[in-house]
Amino acid sequence: MTLSITSNYSQAPTVADATVAKRPAWVAPTRAWVAAHQKQIVGELVDLLAIPNVAADKENIRRNANHLVEILRARGFVPELLETAGNPLVFGELKVAGAQRTLLFYSHYDGQPVSPAAWKQPSPFVPVLRTGNADATDPRGLAQYDPESRIYARSASDDKAPIIALCAALDALKSSSILPSSNIKIILDGEEEASSPSLVPAIGKYRDKLTADLMVILDGPQHISGRPTIAYGARGLAEVDITVFGPKAGVHSGNYGNWIPNPAQRLAALLASMKDDDGRVLVSGFNDGIAGLTPDEERMVDAVPENAAAMLTAFGVAAPEQAYPKLQRALIYPTLNVRGMTSAFVGAGARTIIPDSATAAIDIRLVKETPAAAMIEKLRAHVRMQGYHLVDAAPDAATRAKYSKIARLVAMEDSINAFRTSPSDPQTRALADSIRQAIGEPVLLRTLGGTVPIAPFIAALGFPAVLVPTVNFDNNQHEENENLRLGNLFEGIVTIAAILRM
Repeated sequence: MTLSITSNYSQAPTVADATVAKRPAWVAPTRAWVAAHQKQIVGELVDLLAIPNVAADKENIRRNANHLVEILRARGFVPELLETAGNPLVFGELKVAGAQRTLLFYSHYDGQPVSPAAWKQPSPFVPVLRTGNADATDPRGLAQYDPESRIYARSASDDKAPIIALCAALDALKSSSILPSSNIKIILDGEEEASSPSLVPAIGKYRDKLTADLMVILDGPQHISGRPTIAYGARGLAEVDITVFGPKAGVHSGNYGNWIPNPAQRLAALLASMKDDDGRVLVSGFNDGIAGLTPDEERMVDAVPENAAAMLTAFGVAAPEQAYPKLQRALIYPTLNVRGMTSAFVGAGARTIIPDSATAAIDIRLVKETPAAAMIEKLRAHVRMQGYHLVDAAPDAATRAKYSKIARLVAMEDSINAFRTSPSDPQTRALADSIRQAIGEPVLLRTLGGTVPIAPFIAALGFPAVLVPTVNFDNNQHEENENLRLGNLFEGIVTIAAILRM
């Protein structure tokens, strides 16, 4: 089922907390350029979206990479493909006379796999434009676009739009003969949606190219308020499958019900033992090491506008979990999420059997204090505490004869730890100040709830990183009917221009 959310933007996401007269001189001509070049901006994005970009599709991924090289070259970058064991990284460098620093922008050009039949258009790679409930139309050709209109296509928001926005920001500044205040480097990942397996190994080969003073990650959704958003970190991710075993083959539920243990029911009880009714994780030591917030962090978290009622309405939920009724407080802690379950058959194919096994797929969203390996071991210990004997493969006859409760826990190999940067770092302060002066007070997030598979990359390079998300919060990221609100695209160009001028 696709979750479709209707946004409730009451105004363009500009914040009138300072008068226009106090804005830096480059802001007005930049906004004017964006308004006059909407057709060009949208056309360039549509061209990029039309190239399929699932990471496993090597031929089309290479087409994307070559296309992006030419997009960067047109902006004066010295671009190249950095070959890896997997998909190529697209790299570009733009040196600026008198630059105060070097910024490394990170984004990705691959997208999630698609199920075309579930999209409300002929193909996820043939972008369409919709305004409200109106019929879909061709996105090309308009001189001006309703800011509430949306482009629907895979990677419209995650993550091709920010790439085009960065290029348009450079175009806008250049049109007024305004230079960025920093040298600019850009690295575009072709495997982000596959957990970026080639990114960190590439550092050893290309480290000299990637040196910078600050990494700016253009990924993730903007805050629901529509205000410019800065996130100083992102959660990590560990993924685990837990299988509970029953009889060696499914058996008749009438003949053997109430006598042969049912693994689906046992799995349900095992999962229930992991969280209480309020959503508080009960796995021993799950939140160990998480210190209280500093006074500055308390102020930052409490300053984030949080319209819980609007979000709950948007998602069709009556109330949040009571352990953390405020979203920003919930993001401080790791999560334990059951993302899917399977056992035997349902629907028209259902059978009256006791299943042979039941499996739950679990993801753990990590925070900086909770590394993946330690959290997986805590989960293993919890399963054992519930009386289960853990196996590494399907149990043999001897194991079945010896143990009543048998389970297998398989941790995926591509776990990603969290990262977090201090808001007091001089470079991050300069970035926030520039956005504040150009647009208005940004929403400052201690961490994003989602995961950007870049923490090892940041750690290996050794300089600070922040995320500046620009796309609408309700973009159906990773889902069918992914979309981009065009008002966010146009305003995102100004936000990125502020970073270029920091």
